[in-house]
Amino acid sequence: MKLIDTKEAVGHVLCHDLTQIIRGVTKDARFRKGHIVTEEDIPVLLSMGKEHLYVWEKQPGMLHEDEAADRLRALCQNAHMHATPVKEGKVELIADIDGLFQVDVERLDALNGEDELMIATRHTNTAVKKGDKLAGTRIIPLLIAEERLRTIEAIAGDRPLLTLTPWQRKTCGLITTGSEVANGLIEDTFTPVIVRKLAEYGITVTAHHFPGDDVAAITAAALDCKAKGVDMIVCTGGMSVDPDDKTPKGIRDTGASIVAYGAPVLPGAMFLLGYFEDGTPIMGLPGCVMYARATVFDLVLPRVAADVPVTRKALKGLGHGGLCLGCPECHYPICPFGKGR
Repeated sequence: MKLIDTKEAVGHVLCHDLTQIIRGVTKDARFRKGHIVTEEDIPVLLSMGKEHLYVWEKQPGMLHEDEAADRLRALCQNAHMHATPVKEGKVELIADIDGLFQVDVERLDALNGEDELMIATRHTNTAVKKGDKLAGTRIIPLLIAEERLRTIEAIAGDRPLLTLTPWQRKTCGLITTGSEVANGLIEDTFTPVIVRKLAEYGITVTAHHFPGDDVAAITAAALDCKAKGVDMIVCTGGMSVDPDDKTPKGIRDTGASIVAYGAPVLPGAMFLLGYFEDGTPIMGLPGCVMYARATVFDLVLPRVAADVPVTRKALKGLGHGGLCLGCPECHYPICPFGKGR
């Protein structure tokens, strides 16, 4: 660092915080370490009694933390998100829409494995709302070599690290199985739960069937929903190995390609997911979805709502973090459930 005349400090980087004291008003850092002095700052600095300043000597090939932070932000930012102003080498990204937030975790780990920077994000595959904080990035030193930054950019590649996909699917065909429901012997308490969960993603039930426990009737109901052009189909109940539970076969007989019957999630192990040839998803929900606060359905629905295909690998990968702890007071999604990779 070097000592210079304040009047000649424009464009230079401050080496330490400078405190401004206005009696009865403030006593705080008016300028922070790392601040780049502007023309407008000179009168303020002089009014603070700062006729000389310690500044970093500019060197070719070195970037200030704010310049570097903006380039780090560019590695992360994608559509439907905006950045906060750069401050002390730190930038945050904020959601512009409701949607599914995803992170390329492998590349995130690769970048955080490098020194002189950090990127912290929300968990991947989580639902977010407009205004939610998505990620924060920071350059660690006050100055960083541009060559070092170019190495970091090469590791990141040419695709943004983050994505935010708006909800795409708007309509649902709901098939409520069970002869006890079809015959009016018990109240249908499953449907209100599904309607509420779908509404969180802007999805409306536009077709509803009560086929009882007949395999052919379940298949016919699903195909009727498909013919009506719904964006997704949900079958509730009848998913266990009980001989009276016919939903899995009813779904299979539709001709949909089954991704998996069974998921490494508790509650929700008997979950079934399939896709028709045109990409329309069909799901079989076990009874736990009716009474448990958070289940496999809550983990899969955001991806389905955003029209992000759920692969067998992704579904089977839910085991890490897929154990609900059954807390007396549920705070999902602010909890470990479903927060694996």
